[in-house]
Amino acid sequence: MLRDKNILIGITASIAAYKIPILVRLLRKAGANVQVLMTESSKAFVTPLTLSTVSNNPVLSEAFKADTGEWNSHIELAEWADLFLIAPLSANSLGKMVNGIVDNLLLTTYLSARSDVMFAPAMDLDMYQHPSTKTNIQTFVDWGHILIEPTEGELASGLCGAGRMEEPENIYKAIEQYFENKSSLKSKKILISAGPTFEAIDPVRFIGNHSSGKMGFALANELAKKGAEVYLVAGPVSINTPKGIVERIDVKSAEEMYDACHSKFPNMDIAIMAAAVADYAPKTKAKQKLKKGNTDILKIDLLPTKDILYSLGQIKKNKQLLIGFALETENEVVNAITKLHKKNLDLIVLNSMNDKGAGFGVDTNKITLIDSKDNAQSFDLKSKEAVAIDIVQKIESMI
Repeated sequence: MLRDKNILIGITASIAAYKIPILVRLLRKAGANVQVLMTESSKAFVTPLTLSTVSNNPVLSEAFKADTGEWNSHIELAEWADLFLIAPLSANSLGKMVNGIVDNLLLTTYLSARSDVMFAPAMDLDMYQHPSTKTNIQTFVDWGHILIEPTEGELASGLCGAGRMEEPENIYKAIEQYFENKSSLKSKKILISAGPTFEAIDPVRFIGNHSSGKMGFALANELAKKGAEVYLVAGPVSINTPKGIVERIDVKSAEEMYDACHSKFPNMDIAIMAAAVADYAPKTKAKQKLKKGNTDILKIDLLPTKDILYSLGQIKKNKQLLIGFALETENEVVNAITKLHKKNLDLIVLNSMNDKGAGFGVDTNKITLIDSKDNAQSFDLKSKEAVAIDIVQKIESMI
């Protein structure tokens, strides 16, 4: 369940920090990737060397080093994490987070967090019972953060009561349960097509498009992280296969992609056709490289390729979900809705070439999701990894 999950752990100043190396070892043993952030004060309670050793990653605490100019991007850290655990969380850091005060790398990363945040408070009895602390914890919960409640027991001050951070084994179980609950797609068989198709003119030339395959691969990666059994049909792209993919089938032409998708679709729960399939292909393919002749005009007869999305829509079963993409340049929403119904889709992802930063060959995308009842939901420009999260969350809600 935790294999290949990216878990970011933020440690603030509390004696309970001594428990975190045990937690890190448990997470690493389960196959998780762990990155530790520390406040400067927390180093008095547990050493970065210990945490670096058990996490197999350098421990980060500074936004930048003035002498070298080297810096650690809080944005990249926030994007990397599948879960951000803050443990132990002191009353001081909790108060800063609630009020948007940022004076260290951990706090700036928290304000940039895109993943869910889990927090384990640790403080003395009187501090934990103070109204300001209670209010701040409730604010965190109201924001959707996941509370690991402190237990009662002997505290560092000698007092006995609530405020003792939960034991590492129980925090580990909470993390494991979190990912179990998140895996609504566990064991779902999902087919994804990605990238362009190349339609051969002769042995060295082809008709194609500028699709990079990044959006489809980002979806495949996100779905695999959710526990789905992902089958990826990839056009000619230069992207490494995401971890956890059950099978990758590489194809070049629309005909090959049609055959590959149809061979897999009957056994799938969900199909997402993100590939930019060529609409036309040369009627004939020259056996040898075409040479320049006595004319400057070369005529190539084109025939329509098989419509993969339409054909899958015709054989789709009631329990299957079929999702398509529409890249439009005009009348975007109208054209997308027409495609949605014509091809018997459950959801269509609309891109517009008129939106800067969206479409082919870029790392960002701007989408509108339209369901079978014509309900539309638009999103801001985001990285394709973040867009994949939005699409997957929509699929989860449909399931």
